[in-house]
Amino acid sequence: MGDFEHDASFEQTELSGGLQLDRYEEAYQELFAEALEDGVITADERARLERAAETMGLDGKRLQALESALEGAYQNHHGVAVLHATKMLKALEQIMPAAEEAIVVDEAAPEDGEVAPGEVAALRKRVQVLESQVHNLEAALAEAQAQVAIEVDLSEMEAPVSSSLLDEPEALHRRLRHDPRDVVILHSLVQGHAGNADRQWCAAHALVYLGEANPFEQDLYDQHKQAALIAPKAAVDAASWRRHLSHPEDEVITSDILSEVSSAVLMAQSTALKSKGQLPEFAPESRIDPASSTIAAVRAFGWAAQSLGMALPALYAAPAADLTVQMVPTVPPACVLGKRALSGRSTAELAFIAGQHLAFYRKERFIRLLLPDITELEDVFLAALLIGNRALPLNSQVKKRVEPIAAAIEPLLEAAEIDRLRGAYQRFVEHGGRTNLQRWANAADFTAERAGLTLCNDLAVAAKMLQQQEAPQLQEKLDALLVFVTGDRYSRLREKMGIGIA
Repeated sequence: MGDFEHDASFEQTELSGGLQLDRYEEAYQELFAEALEDGVITADERARLERAAETMGLDGKRLQALESALEGAYQNHHGVAVLHATKMLKALEQIMPAAEEAIVVDEAAPEDGEVAPGEVAALRKRVQVLESQVHNLEAALAEAQAQVAIEVDLSEMEAPVSSSLLDEPEALHRRLRHDPRDVVILHSLVQGHAGNADRQWCAAHALVYLGEANPFEQDLYDQHKQAALIAPKAAVDAASWRRHLSHPEDEVITSDILSEVSSAVLMAQSTALKSKGQLPEFAPESRIDPASSTIAAVRAFGWAAQSLGMALPALYAAPAADLTVQMVPTVPPACVLGKRALSGRSTAELAFIAGQHLAFYRKERFIRLLLPDITELEDVFLAALLIGNRALPLNSQVKKRVEPIAAAIEPLLEAAEIDRLRGAYQRFVEHGGRTNLQRWANAADFTAERAGLTLCNDLAVAAKMLQQQEAPQLQEKLDALLVFVTGDRYSRLREKMGIGIA
C-alpha cells in the first residue's frame, strides 16, 4: 500500500460537519468532570461552568441532576465528598451578619468614664457569639481537612514521585495541565500507565519531543513509532469530533450562530470579489483528483479528508504561488496548494498540513477561514443576532455598521436557517447573551492543530509546522498539544480510529 492510501478494511463514516443539540450536555459534562478531578470546585471553576451553561443554553434542573450524578460517582470512587468553594464562602457570609447583629453596644455611655450596664452585657454577648463562631469554624475546618485528599507537589524535586501517586495517572495529568513541560510528572505518567501501552507510549512521546526521555522511554518510543503514516481502521465520526478532537473551550451556541450564516457570508464575499475581478477562476479540467493524482500533497488531502470523515473541497495546484495552502472563496469553496506544499515536504508534514487546514472546512469553523479578523467576525456575529431578532438593542454606531451586513446576508439565507437563527438567538440571550469571539477563534485554531497532530502522529513535526507558520502564541499552542497527547481524549480518539497500540 502506497503513501496516503487506506487499507481495504478502512471503515468510512457518514460525512459530518453539522452540529447536534446533544453535544451541549456532553460538552458541559466534560467541563464539569475536569473541574471535579481534584474533588474541589473552586470559585473560578464554578464561574467557568456557569458561563458555559449560559452560553450553551442548558436547563438548570437537568444540570443539577447531571452534576449530582457526577459528584455521586466521584464520592463512591474516592470515598470523599466534593467541596464547593462558593458554598463555603456563602456560609461564611451568612455567619458574619448574624454575629454583627448580635453585637449591639449602647453608645450612650455614662459620664465620668463609668461603664454602663448595657455596654457590659453587650460585650459579654459579643464574646459568646465570637466563641460560638470560632467553635463552628474549627469544626468545619476539621471536617474539610478530613475530606480533602492531600496532594503533595514534588514537581520541583529530582526525587521520583511517590508510588501512591503512580496509582492515579489522571491526577498526574491534571497537574500536568498547569505545567505541560514538567518532566517529573511525565516520567511518572510513563510508569503510571504501565498497564496501558498506548497511554504509556504517548507519555514517552512527549518526553522524547522535549529531549528528556530516559533509555527505557526512548526504547519504548522507538519500538512503536511508525516510520510510515498512521493506518486508520475507521474515520473520525461526528461524536469523536465533539468528544475527543474539539477543544474544551469551544462555545457551542456561538458556533451554532456562526455556522448558520457561513454559507451566506461565503456567497457575499465571493460575489464582492468577483465584481472587483479579484476572485480566481478555475477551469473544471484543472481540478485535481486525489484518487488519480501522483502529487503527494494532493493525495495527502484526499487521505486526510477520508480519515477525518469529511467531504474534500475542490483541489487545485499552484506551483508558482509562494504559499502552503489557501482557501479560495468560490462557491463551493476551493483549496489551492502552493509551492511550499507541493515540494520538499515529508509525508508526516503533509499529513499535519492537510489535517490542520481541513478541520476548518467543518461547518462550525468555516467562518474562521472567511473572517480571520476578529473585528469583522464580531460584526457578522452581531448581524446574525440581528437577523434572529430585528429588535436587538444596539447603540447607534454599532447599528449603523451592522445593519448593512445583516441586509446583505439575510436574502441569501434559507427559511430554515433564519428559523434556526431565531432559536439560537433566544438561547443566547436567555442565558446571559455573552460570548468571547477571540476565545472561540482560539479554540477553533487549537482544534485544527489537534487534527493535524493526530494525522501526523509526531509532536516534533507539529512544532516544526507551527514554527514555519509563525503561529501566534506558539509556546501556548505547543504546550496545549503536549497536554492533548498525554490525555484521555487523544487516547480514546486513537482507539476509535484504530491507531492505538494494542
